[in-house]
Amino acid sequence: MAEARERAGLTVRQLSERTRVRETVIERFERDDFSVGDFYARGHIRTIASDLGLDPDEILRQYEQENADIASPVKASAVFRGDVGERARRAPNWTMAVAVALAIVAVVVIARMLGGSGGKTGPTAAQLPVTAPHARHDKGHEKKTVEEALAPGVVVVKVTARKQSYLSVKDAKGKEIFKGTLPEGKTTTYSAKDRMKVTIGDAGAVRLEVNGRDLGTPGKDGQMIRRTFDAGGPSPR
Repeated sequence: MAEARERAGLTVRQLSERTRVRETVIERFERDDFSVGDFYARGHIRTIASDLGLDPDEILRQYEQENADIASPVKASAVFRGDVGERARRAPNWTMAVAVALAIVAVVVIARMLGGSGGKTGPTAAQLPVTAPHARHDKGHEKKTVEEALAPGVVVVKVTARKQSYLSVKDAKGKEIFKGTLPEGKTTTYSAKDRMKVTIGDAGAVRLEVNGRDLGTPGKDGQMIRRTFDAGGPSPR
């Protein structure tokens, strides 16, 4: 996971902000320290691996093989089995049922409050966009960049993600145009005046088209590259 984070050009703090996993936990994981417990370790590993474009199931298999003999303070299997003894299984759990009902009511009330006076609830966490706010993927922007490609002094870069990859795009002054992870199958177009600087976390995962010319795949699978494109020509520097 440390190698994947470095390939993506992310610091531990940046990865922590993206995944909501504490920096100290990420640093422990990269040192093979999983003392937070088996249950929490599994959840954090899956979250981090997914964000870095790794296969969570494969990473978890490696974790299980390397930590098979280590006793964990909390076991996920025990949590989900609810193995709390014969007495607990027989007793009716009315307290839990009431707690769940109150939690549902609280969520509905909060959602209506956030939705405003119109009575419509606001977007839930699952509905919020994953990409950074600087990303421009709408059709209107796509049409505009085609016109911009014909204008002098403008560089236009189209990126097609064959599989998930980290991407950073900046203009000639270093202002960030986009920074985030492109999902598999997504095609986006970016434009800037004079020059554009592009960083790709996995060069083999994307195809580039610069100023209307197809440059193909800019590198090998897993290779992180940085390229600068100038207006008037597709050749990178």
